[in-house]
Amino acid sequence: MTRRPPAPGAADRPRLLVYTRTTGYRHDSIPDAVAAFRTLGAFDVEHSEDPAALEAPLDGYAAVVFLSTSGEVLTPAGRARLARYVEEGGGFVGVHAAACTEEDWPYYGTLLGARFARHPRHQPGSAVVEDRDHPATRHLPPRWDFTDEWYDFRSSPRGAVRVLLTADETSYDGGGMGADHPLAWCHEHGAGRVFYTALGHACEAYADPAFRAHLRGGTAWAARSADGGVQ
Repeated sequence: MTRRPPAPGAADRPRLLVYTRTTGYRHDSIPDAVAAFRTLGAFDVEHSEDPAALEAPLDGYAAVVFLSTSGEVLTPAGRARLARYVEEGGGFVGVHAAACTEEDWPYYGTLLGARFARHPRHQPGSAVVEDRDHPATRHLPPRWDFTDEWYDFRSSPRGAVRVLLTADETSYDGGGMGADHPLAWCHEHGAGRVFYTALGHACEAYADPAFRAHLRGGTAWAARSADGGVQ
């Protein structure tokens, strides 16, 4: 686990465990993504790829972030620890390939809200802000032009989650979900909070101010920090 010396005032900031273990596809953007979380300014970040980090007590973290994880990344003890942490009020954040993670653990699919099915090529497109009353989206225009992989999911999570962003499949080639294509959402799970965004494939995404604000707002909401409000 790597932890940088805390910045002035960091003791007052919520702590995040940013987990990036991969046993499947590994995104080249992971170093940029970790660096982005370190510089969002709202959190004290610990980064790990060691499954033992999820076997240890998680009570000291405001949220656990699965940042483009893939494949089976947890031990049985880690699964039990993470489930208990969220059920008892911890925050959980999934970014991009977090939806391609822990296929053999049914609980994880329910926790995240949906599972990855496929994606077209990386290309420009448009996301539609469905819910502007949330820290992850309130800064965005009604239609947000972005470049990404535009993940399809095996089924829409609508009805079980609060949908924040949807994909406009008419704005890019290869969409496979039709008119109801959620991209980012949040929900309460047990006593905890969960935020997921499908965006974040390329290194360039993590330098984009609007995407960084999207990450910051969603993570702050899950962590129940001041930046996340109470919506």
